[in-house]
Amino acid sequence: MGTPRVGILMGSDSDWPKIKKVAVALEEFGIEFEVNVMSAHRTPHAVADYATSAEERGIGVIIAAAGGAAHLAGVVAAHTVLPVIGIPVPTADLGGMDSLLATVQMPGDVPVASMAVGMGGPRNAGLFAVQILATGDPELRAAFHKFKKELVGKIETKNANFKASLNEPNG
Repeated sequence: MGTPRVGILMGSDSDWPKIKKVAVALEEFGIEFEVNVMSAHRTPHAVADYATSAEERGIGVIIAAAGGAAHLAGVVAAHTVLPVIGIPVPTADLGGMDSLLATVQMPGDVPVASMAVGMGGPRNAGLFAVQILATGDPELRAAFHKFKKELVGKIETKNANFKASLNEPNG
């Protein structure tokens, strides 16, 4: 394994099943990453230490996923100059609206890019991290261009298959 280029933080280990598509997206592009469980409220010093040391350790982007009072991304952003991507994790009580609002309501001068709650949010966080890294990596940028072209082909195939299914008799 090489040096991780992306750091993934979760407020709880129970968040992993909800956000593991971040890792899948990064793996598709061969991006090394590390994953840690840290809480903005329960381990604030560990979060600050992680965020302040990430750049010197070779991390280029930090993805922070948290639910409820989801302040993890904001606390990380307060302690680093690296891009921070927040994933609001769905919750049982409010369906993730609490997480979303806590992630997107950042004060001026402390930017956090926020992804969607559920469904595409984790995958998009991974892909956005790839795009950020690709700005300084021509090989990675070429791989992302290829990904986008393949995406068009996949949708065209799905459309053709769907249209063909409309003409099939119901079994």
